Amino acid sequence: MPDERMAEPAGTTEPTRPEAPPPDASPPGAPPPGAAPHAAPPPSATAPDTPPPATRAARAAPAAWDDPSRPAPADEPPRPPVRPLDAVDREILHILRSDGRASIRAVAEQVHVSRANAYARINRLIDDGVIRGFSARVDHERAGQGASAYITLKIVQNSWRTVRAQLQALPGAVHIALVSGDFDVLLLVHTEDNRALRELVLTRIQAIPEVLSTRTLLVFEETDLGPEP
Repeated sequence: MPDERMAEPAGTTEPTRPEAPPPDASPPGAPPPGAAPHAAPPPSATAPDTPPPATRAARAAPAAWDDPSRPAPADEPPRPPVRPLDAVDREILHILRSDGRASIRAVAEQVHVSRANAYARINRLIDDGVIRGFSARVDHERAGQGASAYITLKIVQNSWRTVRAQLQALPGAVHIALVSGDFDVLLLVHTEDNRALRELVLTRIQAIPEVLSTRTLLVFEETDLGPEP
């Protein structure tokens, strides 16, 4: 894949209370303006992406994550303290990972507690942030997204939150991670085809000012791992 510049889940759906309709998902933020696409050959499995000329000048700045001493921004409220999970909590999580549509009655019967107890436990898991949401496992190829790729990015120091917000708005982005090693961010995307993938990399990701360089690794086959039996 031609060289690109770096950047970061589209997020999962917001958690919902048991047996209550889920809240409407907030539409993603407006995508950043795209730069004009650069001419490039068809993507290869591990081809490094070429950053635009304006990006090369930024290579002198070290790519790193945010300074941990900096306070969290106002839009990130403090998380509740972590409470230990017991065996029943873990069994409930296992059931909901296997079937996110399981009823309170079914969950209560399988873990051998009352429905009120199961209801309270699930609500507590949601309030504590253990359960972040309920979603469907999708076959992306059958859903019309025939091209998948992992994209690694190097970013400007202290720009993680800014980059993450812009990556979350990308169409087809499903997972974003800040990592250690030779690059800073790992991004998983699903697109309609290789042409759409190239456009995403060259006109959207490379247009993010804080992205210094990228490398695209095409996915030839993937398997979603369900919960352990």
